Amino acid sequence: MNAILDWLGCATFRLTIGEQVILLDAYVDRVPSAAPVGLTIGQIDRADWIVVGHSHFDHLYGAERIARRTGATIVGSYETVRIMQAQGIPDAQLLPVAGGERVRLSADVVVNVFPSQHSCVWSHQAMPAADAVCLGDLGVTYQEQQQRMRELFGWLGTLGPEVLDHLRASAQGALGDGGALLYFFETALGSLLYQDTSGCWSGILRDLRPDVAILAAAGRGNLDGEPIQGSLAQFVAREVELLRPRRVVLSHHDDWLPGFSRAVEVAPIRAELGRVALRTELVEMGYLARLPVFASR
Repeated sequence: MNAILDWLGCATFRLTIGEQVILLDAYVDRVPSAAPVGLTIGQIDRADWIVVGHSHFDHLYGAERIARRTGATIVGSYETVRIMQAQGIPDAQLLPVAGGERVRLSADVVVNVFPSQHSCVWSHQAMPAADAVCLGDLGVTYQEQQQRMRELFGWLGTLGPEVLDHLRASAQGALGDGGALLYFFETALGSLLYQDTSGCWSGILRDLRPDVAILAAAGRGNLDGEPIQGSLAQFVAREVELLRPRRVVLSHHDDWLPGFSRAVEVAPIRAELGRVALRTELVEMGYLARLPVFASR
């Protein structure tokens, strides 16, 4: 048995363990001006599970089509499940979680679910560079954050007809992010942590020791409910300090929505990891790279 990881763009991955196929998020079809992944939703004909980190369109949109075609079970927040029910996915294919659950995916694979945090996307419009130091925005109330999010989505609609058409097509009525989740997979080959947005509770990460960690690298990091006072690179390095994984794979760091997202420069992240985690290997994946995820360096 082996474990192969494919990056399908944004924060979406395909994890194949032996004969089992597990999708991590489901957003594959995006605006035509974004770099092509080399695969479309319509070409995904095998999936046993779809594990969704949160309910925003750039993570959940597409899960309904994959589930209909493959019969896969969707694991996600109660908001994710509500949206999928509205899309006509039967309850038998839906498994709502909130953190604290231990879900058996097969005889050899179990996933543990933990509560997490979403990145502070409300604090900016276009995403900052990995080495840009961001300060302030502390103590912002939930109501103020929601108002900034409404302004952000209004601004996204001004980025041109391509983006506006995509936002309309992918709109599924999500009530916010639905509560971000963190997934810790235990397999016969090793352990894997999956995160799809740049936020965390440090007390949770401190007690986890994955062999491999997939960490989101986009936007303003959220550390224990407040925006990082520093850079994205420093945020990722802080998470690695807590987790101490053998390998790190980045997610959400490509230019998936031009005008808003950016292709994150990996060099500042690599430099920060070199400063705090010399024993951790940072793996740069291309789309559909078929990474043997637990292989030694």
